[in-house]
Amino acid sequence: MKDHAQPRDLDGNPVRPGLPMAMLAEITHRCPLACPYCSNPVELTRAQAELPAEDWARVFREAADLGVLQVHVSGGEPGARRDLAQIVTSAREAGLYVNLITSGIGITRDRLQELDRAGVDHVQLSLQGIRPDMADRISGHPGSWDKKMGFAGWVTEIGFPLTINAVVHRQNMDRLPDMIDLAETLGARRIEVATVQFHGWADLNRAALMPTGDQAAAARRIVNEARIRLRGRMVIDYVPADHHAIYPKACMGGWGSTGLNVAPDGTVLPCHAAQSITWMKFENVKDRALSDIWHMSDSFNAFRGTAWMSEPCRSCDRKTVDFGGCRCQAMALAGDARATDPVCSKSPLRARVVARAEEDAASDTADLIYRRMKKGG
Repeated sequence: MKDHAQPRDLDGNPVRPGLPMAMLAEITHRCPLACPYCSNPVELTRAQAELPAEDWARVFREAADLGVLQVHVSGGEPGARRDLAQIVTSAREAGLYVNLITSGIGITRDRLQELDRAGVDHVQLSLQGIRPDMADRISGHPGSWDKKMGFAGWVTEIGFPLTINAVVHRQNMDRLPDMIDLAETLGARRIEVATVQFHGWADLNRAALMPTGDQAAAARRIVNEARIRLRGRMVIDYVPADHHAIYPKACMGGWGSTGLNVAPDGTVLPCHAAQSITWMKFENVKDRALSDIWHMSDSFNAFRGTAWMSEPCRSCDRKTVDFGGCRCQAMALAGDARATDPVCSKSPLRARVVARAEEDAASDTADLIYRRMKKGG
């Protein structure tokens, strides 16, 4: 008889969930920007479906009880919520370290000071380019560059630690050294150089955004050299262009391993793109306690551990290094979330993935499909 108290993967193998360290709280999908690589799903959650601040307060308490140490308050643009300070206060009252991930658009200096008083510990600012023309075109928001530079100045004046999120792709990757220099000039303690991940909105823009193999190789060299030069002054995190890599990234450090995402409507996800696995059911904090979802839900347990893996992952000596790669990418490129991530050199689909990436990278199109919320509905 099946033991319902024992968490099991999608094949019925017993798994042992650990404890999460971090939670991404996507409190809204509303955003003044229209970035064509946004990690939000193509079907965006509307304002009327967002969790109220009171529910977020409960979720933060449950997260802290579960073992979460830090919460990344994000969106969309979290500043689109008028009750952002209330949400931040409840996270701090739960004992969580609060990292605000923002575009900087729509948050005034006075409001930033209010967020300081509410308990924001750290600010993470996104950049779409290092020139006004590129930043405004990619973001789809005229004047965004000037607003971001003003916001970055307020961040340092108030005294927040600052991280710069620099999303790189074919249209701006050649300016990576300038991005790193800008982060240093702005007084950032950390820069995250993240190559576009081709899910959702970014997948709609593959032909315009896919970097070339030469660009990817140059980016890795530039990052490695900058890490040496800036050691002790600024940390550089790097998310590589895995379509041009030998092995896949260890997405989220392994499925249901160290972090979880809560979407604006309360849906709890192992990663931001998990809903692209359309056959999987995801539970909601409105219906079940966060601890129960983490420990016992089918969605979080599905790909925990390594017993669910098929070949070549099952016998691979890297199976506890990259955990078979990204499940969402396997779904998108192989049509099977259980498959070896097709960007891996050991995948039978690798040649097809590389050929498609090279075709996209060779495209001369610069036209973009911008992230927009559908009207009505």
